[in-house]
Amino acid sequence: MSFSDSESSSHGGEYRTFGQISRDRLLHEMLGSAKTGDSKSTWKVLIMDKVTLKVMSSSCKMADITDQGVSLVEDLFRRRQPLPSMDAIYFVQPSKENVIMFLSDMSGRVPLYKKAYLFFSSPVPKELINHIKCDTSVLPRIGALREVNLEYFPIDSQGFVTDHERALEELFGNNVENARTFDACLNTMATRISTVFASLNELPNVWYHAGKAKGSPQARDLVPSKLATAISSSLMKYKSIPNYPQKETCDLLILDRSVDLIAPVIHEWTYDAMCHDLLDMDGNKYAYEVPSQSGGQPEKKEALLESQDPIWLELRHSHIADASERLHEKMTNFVNKNKAAQAQRSSRDGSELSTRDLQKIVQALPQYGEQVDKLSLHVEIAGKINKIIREIGLRELGQLEQDLVFGDAGAKDVINFLRSKQGAAPENKLRLLMIYATVYPERFEGDKASKLMQLARLSPVDMKVISNMKLLVGSSESKSSGSSFSLKFDGQKTKNAARKDRTGEEETWQLSRFYPMIEELVENLSKGELPKSEYACMNDPQAGVTSTNTKSVRKSQAPVPQAEKKAPAQSMRSRRTATWARSQHSDDGYSSDSVLRHAFSDFRKMGQRIFVFVIGGATRSELKACHKLTTKLRREVILGSTSLDDPPQYLTKLKLLSESDLSLESVRIM
Repeated sequence: MSFSDSESSSHGGEYRTFGQISRDRLLHEMLGSAKTGDSKSTWKVLIMDKVTLKVMSSSCKMADITDQGVSLVEDLFRRRQPLPSMDAIYFVQPSKENVIMFLSDMSGRVPLYKKAYLFFSSPVPKELINHIKCDTSVLPRIGALREVNLEYFPIDSQGFVTDHERALEELFGNNVENARTFDACLNTMATRISTVFASLNELPNVWYHAGKAKGSPQARDLVPSKLATAISSSLMKYKSIPNYPQKETCDLLILDRSVDLIAPVIHEWTYDAMCHDLLDMDGNKYAYEVPSQSGGQPEKKEALLESQDPIWLELRHSHIADASERLHEKMTNFVNKNKAAQAQRSSRDGSELSTRDLQKIVQALPQYGEQVDKLSLHVEIAGKINKIIREIGLRELGQLEQDLVFGDAGAKDVINFLRSKQGAAPENKLRLLMIYATVYPERFEGDKASKLMQLARLSPVDMKVISNMKLLVGSSESKSSGSSFSLKFDGQKTKNAARKDRTGEEETWQLSRFYPMIEELVENLSKGELPKSEYACMNDPQAGVTSTNTKSVRKSQAPVPQAEKKAPAQSMRSRRTATWARSQHSDDGYSSDSVLRHAFSDFRKMGQRIFVFVIGGATRSELKACHKLTTKLRREVILGSTSLDDPPQYLTKLKLLSESDLSLESVRIM
């Protein structure tokens, strides 16, 4: 019944990226497989439930589906018109309700469709298969009955989510001990993660963060280990699939949000993060206005910032200052190469033109087309972001945030900022205090915390957001560190943080010293240096925490680590060079074009894949880090999470941890 014939794992065959495999399996292995015999040239109906519709739309465009012979897409639970002359492709979850609907469609004298190709998104229980077999009128009308084993939602060429927006609330909230949703959430999560490995034909070493399970742990303290157990159990079902590996071929590291409480709230300065943090976007949709060609009111338009946009793909992981400079260069190059644009330019005075001036020149050209339209759009977006940065004084706040993280600022600096910036947005002051509470937990207790909140003029609701951070770290009995907010791997405050000094290895823009803890954890996993006191492996719990000792089919080609240097006291991350102007020849490896150019040039030289799954929501900085590490480690690093959260969403979810009677839709922090 199962089918997963993808020859795409890191243990052999042609190497394709995670994003390519997800798309190809849906289009070719599923939809394409229905093109058999008499049905090769006929149009078909595609029927999906709410979950599989989202799976499909995450990887494929309607044009892609149409190219595979699908003329109509339908909802399984909506009333549908009978089309007895057409074949139907069902892509659904293996639930009792879905099977009943399918049998209702295809049974009786006159079924809704001529023939049905039935594909399940995850393993089908035997009782459901028997239920289908019992209906003898339906069996002759089934052209295929298979498990696609693809029930995750790609968000990037190297990222996916399981669509558990309420994972923080259901797994770490106040009432998790008695909540029925706790096990249901974990089991569904495990099933969807397992389909990732079935799709890629991979069998992972399952590592998990076990540092909190001490003393008398509560349910929330054991979430990573429980998920690791559920995934390992789920993966056993796939070993019967033909050609599925019987030995481990990759690494999976399971973490929860407690390993890095700073990444979700610090201001990240990449173009991608700034767009979603500062602009009023609806998902990846950006609304804007363009001048009317007839001279009337501006035209309202919408644009999707996604991988089909080559400029977005090139700039999304770049620092906003770098992105702005490169957009100016692109506009300048276009004007210099276009005679009509040069004529307009020469009609002005000889002063140097700004990016906005260049944009107006380009928009005035009669041959103003799609390519220039995209360029003009990004000039508009970058200009808007830079304006907001200036208006709210974000550089000063960003500098203080990073100085706190690296041990270069303390209570005095935070107090001075709050006193001098009373007009700062409440959300920004809250995020600053969350960083301060994480770095200096002993200075954010009792009266000290209350006085800081009063100075910041924040409400009791905001105070609850900070106190709820403790729920992520664990109970006072079982927490692995002396401080409930400590992010140190050894769980103790030490004078120096041993962390690799990256000066010389990479030069960065000002305000981009910060990097998420995932970056260091993945590097340690690749080198076999995860701390034994904090991390364990499901496959062989007695073995030391090491990935290099695991016998692998494809050799990992991680670079030899350089000598480590000591960072100053209280530093949560290592220092990096902070320069506003980067070397022209430096390649920071952050941008997608850099990753594609260097890392994906020859996949045959790539090592085993590394998967990182973050329970409770991942950040854009963590997704960027995975792209960067793919280049650095020569191993495709894939980020998975329950959701991808921007700071406002994360703050709302933290609020919900102690609000059992509220939902995401009804709660707003500000």
